[in-house]
Amino acid sequence: MDPDLWKEIEAWAQQELRSVNGQIEYLLKQAVAKRKSESPPTLSEEP
Repeated sequence: MDPDLWKEIEAWAQQELRSVNGQIEYLLKQAVAKRKSESPPTLSEEP
């Protein structure tokens, strides 16, 4: 992982009173939930 990204996640985790692993898990869960909530393109939207 990019060291600068790690530092950003580490600082964010500290602000939210989480471990870095806990913060990464939180972010991944948010990304999965967002992806699930987005509707797939319909045939008319595909190129």
